[in-house]
Amino acid sequence: MNIHELDQSKKEEFGTRAIDILNKASIAMLMSVGHRIGLFEVMAGLPPSTSEQIAVAAGLKERYVREWLGAMVTGRIVDYDSENATYYLPREHAAFLTKAALTNNIACFAQFIPVFCGVEDEIVASFRNGGGVAYSSYRRFPEVMRELSGPTFDILLVDKILPLAPELTHSLRQGIDVLDVGCGSGHSTNVMAKAFPKSNFVGYDFIDEQIAAARAEALEWQLSNVRFAVKDVAMLDEAAQYDLVTAFDSIHDQAQPTVLLQRISTALRPAGTFVMWDVAASSHLEKNLDNLLGPFLYACSCMHCMTVSLAQNGEGLGAVWGEEKAQAMLAAAGLSVIGMHRLPADPVNGCYIARKR
Repeated sequence: MNIHELDQSKKEEFGTRAIDILNKASIAMLMSVGHRIGLFEVMAGLPPSTSEQIAVAAGLKERYVREWLGAMVTGRIVDYDSENATYYLPREHAAFLTKAALTNNIACFAQFIPVFCGVEDEIVASFRNGGGVAYSSYRRFPEVMRELSGPTFDILLVDKILPLAPELTHSLRQGIDVLDVGCGSGHSTNVMAKAFPKSNFVGYDFIDEQIAAARAEALEWQLSNVRFAVKDVAMLDEAAQYDLVTAFDSIHDQAQPTVLLQRISTALRPAGTFVMWDVAASSHLEKNLDNLLGPFLYACSCMHCMTVSLAQNGEGLGAVWGEEKAQAMLAAAGLSVIGMHRLPADPVNGCYIARKR
């Protein structure tokens, strides 16, 4: 076929798919709203109910609830009985839309859509002028990340992730020195410190508010084996101080990830361990065509991960830097990867276990 010849059936098929994309984007936006105001949680505990009954149970205004329900029904998320004018959230759907879903709560992930929309003008300007969007421009991003990562740290970190490194759990119980780079609000660091009281933990992040939250949680938990500091981890200048360094979903956002990995290697003691929990994908676009979350991951990268790095004149590595590039960068930093693992409970990330050479 001549490439300039119009394939009518292909045109019609794409037109239908484009409308489907528009509808699903709209559903995702309202899924975020439903998550934030607790409608999925409320409906999961209700029998078939009217919009008024749902609104009363949720403490919300019926007119808004009714319109939201219209999108959920036409989006095939909520079932509707037209004879009785009742709505019902099937248990099979609630399993992916409520807090009980833990790391598979898609409604929680949907919050990124409005978060990213909030910086659309700045992203458009960056397309035209270069540079990037500062981390401070993202309203609610730290809050959403805390909510998403919480179940991972509470459920998987101690029992599933850390045991992926041979003998690591035993060493932590005996007592070692641990650094958590890009620790955010410090929940990962505090969870480890609580589980392994004989080990000493340090958490670094460059956002004052995040470190304040980390310290508050450590104080609440009465932890004496953890400390936090505001620090740009790319400036890490500690040599042979730690037996373990961890990085949970933080390397790909860095302005200078190449420098950071080298500094992590320097900070580790001989044969020290680096545990890196990061996006699981390929570095090659063609190998991500069948990635269930491919479009979402590239969107997150374009709208946040890549641009916050570029805003700092950084490398702009992006979320989908991929396993191949990650392996190469770790090796260049003097870290030998001894395993890359996926856990069924986490739909996004994988765990790299590396040792200092």
